[in-house]
Amino acid sequence: MKICILGAGKMGTWLTDALCLQHEVAIFDKDIARLRYVFNTQRLTKLDEITEFGPELLINAVSLKYTLAAFEEVLPYLPKDCIISDISSVKTGLQEFYENSGMRYVSTHPMFGPTFANLQDLRMHHAIIISQSDHLGKAFFKDFYASLGLNIHEYSFDAHDETIAYSLSIPFSSSLVFAACMKHQKAPGTTFTKHMNIAKGLLSEEDHLLTEILFNPFTYEQVENIRFQLKHLLELIDKKDSEGMQVFLNKVRQNIEE
Repeated sequence: MKICILGAGKMGTWLTDALCLQHEVAIFDKDIARLRYVFNTQRLTKLDEITEFGPELLINAVSLKYTLAAFEEVLPYLPKDCIISDISSVKTGLQEFYENSGMRYVSTHPMFGPTFANLQDLRMHHAIIISQSDHLGKAFFKDFYASLGLNIHEYSFDAHDETIAYSLSIPFSSSLVFAACMKHQKAPGTTFTKHMNIAKGLLSEEDHLLTEILFNPFTYEQVENIRFQLKHLLELIDKKDSEGMQVFLNKVRQNIEE
């Protein structure tokens, strides 16, 4: 298949590496410096070069902030039978865009990133494919993600964003609160160091991505639950309620059992 990837960021270049051995791949980025270390693929910097390449599948891997704008810009340069796709972590606005585009589409979300994941072994990671997507597009990504060992799930646009509000907003919010309370430690414990590394990795992501995930319409309820549980924990600490603390710890242990 002829595949064009928009954006030579972390995920765009990873997709290029992952796909180029079995497909004819081109990657587009207006900043030629970002294409410096891209190999085994065509490097495009002008929109009309996308037309010349004639992709059968376009994967939009630009930053979340620019996903819709990138689609709007590139659509006039695509073959009418090209399947357009995104890998965005928040799907707000995408369903409406796709339905109005007149193009076949497939929307997916590989739920990992180069910051934390071992890209050589993704068996513990997951990917979501949006159920409203084109049949052939879904088949392609099911095969691709399965070849990487990813655990594949199928959700609607709304169900995806609700799932992400739970799986991302809770750890994101917890890590941000941890970092907000931070002060220098001369002798940090093991748990502190692990939390610190997670917080640093999270804050290396772009601000717009973090903001969009936290502004997901389904996020507020999840963060409100953090506040409720924290209030309960504070009450136990304030009262030095040993029995209540034991009940709380037992419940928490049950929550994290596989």
